[in-house]
Amino acid sequence: MKIDKRDKQILGIALPSIVSNITVPLLGLVDVAIMGHVGDAVYIGAIAVGAMIFNLVYWIFGFLRMGTSGMTSQALGRRDLPGVTLLLARSLLVAVGVAALLLVLQRPLLWLMLALIKPTADVAPLAARYFGICVWGAPAMLCLYGLMGWYIGMQNTRVPMLISIMQNVVNIVASLLLVVVGGLKIEGVAAGTVIAQYAGLGVALLLLVVRYGRLRKYFSPQGLLDRRAMARFFTVNRDIFLRTLCLVAVNLYFTSAGARQGAVILAVNTLLLQLYLLFSYVMDGFAYAGEALCGRYYGARNGTAFTATLRRLFVWGGAMVIVFTAVYAVGGTPFLRLLTTDETVIAASADYFAWAVAIPLAGVAAFVWDGVFIGITATRAMLVSLAVAAAAFFGVYFAFHGSIGNHALWLAMIVYLVMRGLAQTAAYAFFRRRLGSGF
Repeated sequence: MKIDKRDKQILGIALPSIVSNITVPLLGLVDVAIMGHVGDAVYIGAIAVGAMIFNLVYWIFGFLRMGTSGMTSQALGRRDLPGVTLLLARSLLVAVGVAALLLVLQRPLLWLMLALIKPTADVAPLAARYFGICVWGAPAMLCLYGLMGWYIGMQNTRVPMLISIMQNVVNIVASLLLVVVGGLKIEGVAAGTVIAQYAGLGVALLLLVVRYGRLRKYFSPQGLLDRRAMARFFTVNRDIFLRTLCLVAVNLYFTSAGARQGAVILAVNTLLLQLYLLFSYVMDGFAYAGEALCGRYYGARNGTAFTATLRRLFVWGGAMVIVFTAVYAVGGTPFLRLLTTDETVIAASADYFAWAVAIPLAGVAAFVWDGVFIGITATRAMLVSLAVAAAAFFGVYFAFHGSIGNHALWLAMIVYLVMRGLAQTAAYAFFRRRLGSGF
């Protein structure tokens, strides 16, 4: 495939984003690995439960990144530099407000999460101890979401990549010092995570001053709480928030429905989902490119560049489908052996492996459209499309689970991914008329 200027723009944003995405799970894996070598199984379980709680909470508030990214890229396309600075300030203001709410409500939040996850009696107190420390990292993490979205909107994904890598290094060093040298256990791991989060925030703010300090002259605090601007900011983020709740509902139900079928099926589904996650980490990089570039060209009303970028995004998506489908079909089972030595689970996965191989083709359109829709802030269309897909997921599962068991769960997941792409394609065809003939 010939690489042209448009492809270089896409890859310049996508590749650093892919590296950032792949490093994100390492923060949790580092904690598990350290406890796995110095503690017993109950500590590993507590870390897993604590990490699950924060992954869920931060995922729900991911609108701080996505909403900021789309609106910033549009403002940049319009050369609205005062608007660019105000968007960052509003995002950080909302992040601090949400973080303060989490800190105030941390006890009922912990109770709710433990009630949903239902850890064993020996794990729950340690998970609560881990939560009680890590929750103080919420201001750093949520502000980082706003900053990361702003950087992506500014067409800069190298800074988020550097921050992600640096966070992991700090997390490893701090956790090892606190646990191995300081003699702490789960408290040391939790404190190391919080230290890494604030270190990431510090670097993000430092790079903001160094690389974008010149934009300070465009900032006017009088416009920060402008009623119309704040209304649009919250409308966009409200739609993304509700969409995320639908996503969470599907993913949580997928896990819980698998768990009800026994430990082996739960393990099989968990392992095969790693293939989905790996594909999603890569495709999210191209989605970020869609957010930044399509948002910028939409803001500039440059329909020619917008359409050309959209086409190349789907070309790259098609290329990723071919690569991942081939790799999964040929090397999927050896990959599963890297994750587990349990031959019972590996053997059981053979019955469902074809579903995992189908994931790239089923999901590619949804990932590409997500980035484009965030870039043009068509968040209501995203919400409606996801709601339709979620309804299809539950409809297919309840229609077939009695006859084909766990296959119904995977069929529902594939239908869900396909429906996301089809619904967004239809929504874009409708939305395109609003954009004008140039798009």
